[in-house]
Amino acid sequence: MKALIVGGGIGGLTAALAFHHFGWDAEVLEQAPAITGIGAGIQISPNGMKVFRALGLEDEICDAGFRPDALEMRFGRSGREIFRVPLREAAPQRWGAPYVHVHRADLVGVLSGALERRLPGALRTGCAVLGHDDGGRQVSVRLAQGECAVGDLLVGADGIHSVIRMQMLGPEAPRFTGCIAWRAIVPASDLGTLTPPSTACIWVGPGRHAVTYLLRGGTLANFVGVVERDGWRYESWIEQGSREEALADFAGWHPVIGNLIAKAETHYRWALFDRAPLPRWHSGRAVLIGDACHPALPFMAQGAVMAIEDAYVLAMLCAQQPGGLAAALQAFHARRIGRTSRVQLGSRRNGATFHRSGRVAQIAAYGPMRVAGKFLPQAVLARQDWLYGHDVTRHAY
Repeated sequence: MKALIVGGGIGGLTAALAFHHFGWDAEVLEQAPAITGIGAGIQISPNGMKVFRALGLEDEICDAGFRPDALEMRFGRSGREIFRVPLREAAPQRWGAPYVHVHRADLVGVLSGALERRLPGALRTGCAVLGHDDGGRQVSVRLAQGECAVGDLLVGADGIHSVIRMQMLGPEAPRFTGCIAWRAIVPASDLGTLTPPSTACIWVGPGRHAVTYLLRGGTLANFVGVVERDGWRYESWIEQGSREEALADFAGWHPVIGNLIAKAETHYRWALFDRAPLPRWHSGRAVLIGDACHPALPFMAQGAVMAIEDAYVLAMLCAQQPGGLAAALQAFHARRIGRTSRVQLGSRRNGATFHRSGRVAQIAAYGPMRVAGKFLPQAVLARQDWLYGHDVTRHAY
C-alpha cells in the first residue's frame, strides 16, 4: 500500500514516517523547489513528543531544540509575574515526555533526514499539485509539470490553503479574527541582559499579547506578538512588516519585548483567520490532516502538534483498522474531531483571556491564576492533563 502525501511540512513528513512505521510505502509531494530554513519557533508539547518517541526521533529533536524551565505568564508592560509553574522536569514526570521548543527548520530537517534514511527519494520537491482523481481502486495526483503520481491513499497535508480540501469541499470564506501576528527570531547573544527568560512565557495586555521562548539550546530567542487590528487581512507566513510598525504596536511594553523587536533583522506578520470544524475530512481515497482540516489559532501552541497526532493516528488506522481503508478513514474523523475541535475552541478562548482590558476584567481573569500558581501549582499543570497527557501511540479516545 502506498500513501501519496501532499505537503512537505511537519504534518506531511510525520505522516510519511508514520506510514513507513506501519509498513506502507509513502511519497511526499512538496511544491517548494527545496526545503528551506524559513519559519519560526514552534512548541512541541509532550503529546507530540510521544509520537516522535514512537518514530525513534525523540532524542534527535530534543538535541535540536530547547527544554524550557517553566511555563509562566507576565504582564506585558511591567513584566510582573502572574504565575510560574515548573515545566522542564515536571513535563516528563506528569505527562510522560518532555516539552520542547524547536525552530521549524530544525524540526523539518530532522524529519526530512529521517525520511531520506528510511525511504530514500520519498520526498519530492518542486511538485505543485493541481488536483486529484479518485478512480475507486487507486487515486492519482496531477502535477503542474504534467506528471501524475498514483497511490492507494491521498493525504492532504497542504496546510490552510489546501488544494486537496478545496477540491474535496469547495472554496470557503474564513472569518478574520481582527488580529495580526508578528514573529521574529534574534540571536540571544545580541540581546544582552534583556534576553527573554528560559521559559515558555506569555506576556499579556489590553488588546495584544506576546510569547517569548528560546531555541537551539538557548542560542536563539523567538518572539510572537499578536495585536488586535482591523483593515489588514493578508494571510501569509512570509509577508514582512517594518521594525517601526512592530515597535509601535508594543510601545510602552517591557524592555525585553522592545529589545527583541529592535534587534530583529526581519519582522514577519500575518493576519489570523478562524475556521469552523469541518463536517468531514475525507472523500473516497482522499483525506485531510492538520491545518488542511482543523486550523487553530496559535494561542494554545497546538497547531503543529495536532498535525503530528493526526499523522500517527491515520497511519495506524489505515494499517490496522478492520474493514479496510473506507472504515479507517471514517474512524480517523470519529476519533480526532472531538479533540481537534476542543483545541480550536480553546485557542479562540485563550485569545480573549490574553487581551483583557480594564482593571476589573484583569483581576477577574488573572487573579485566580496568580493564586493558583503560587499556592496550587499542580492545579495549573492539571488543567493541561487532557491535552499533554494524551498518548495517541498507546490508546484510542
